[in-house]
Amino acid sequence: MNSDSDLQIAGDILEVPHLLQPPREHPATVAEFVGLARSLAADRAQWEHLVEYDATTRWYHRLHTGPGYEVWLLSWVPGQGSGLHDHGRSSGVLTVLDGTLTERTERGTRALGAGAQRVFAPGYVHEVVNDTLEPAISLHVYFPGLTEMPMHTACARRTGSEPVDAVTA
Repeated sequence: MNSDSDLQIAGDILEVPHLLQPPREHPATVAEFVGLARSLAADRAQWEHLVEYDATTRWYHRLHTGPGYEVWLLSWVPGQGSGLHDHGRSSGVLTVLDGTLTERTERGTRALGAGAQRVFAPGYVHEVVNDTLEPAISLHVYFPGLTEMPMHTACARRTGSEPVDAVTA
């Protein structure tokens, strides 16, 4: 049996600086964007003092930008929603910071409590709404940065086999 280990053959990688990957300044993978959202969510001091609540419209604030991505902070008072939409060519990570939001898609409805995350690809159609009696706060990471948010009608969720009422659609 050969007793040579990788460490004996190649040496300790931590002692060979040219073999180490340099740490990235900005995220580049889905996992890194999820990690960015989690680290920002955990750092309440960075965002909590910025939050405002507006009874007439959803409040939002661009919290951070980097090469090819941006991070938005949103507040939702009871009853506020996004409407059915997608994010154009952007992918994203939605993280609920406080409260509970409801996400509706063609696959169903789910409640997202504080700490919940959703990752979505370009063209993902959903509606987000605060169905509770308490305000909510969420963090949104878009990559590439959000340039469009096409709105959809409820009939866009139909399977095609259902009759469509032209008056209400």
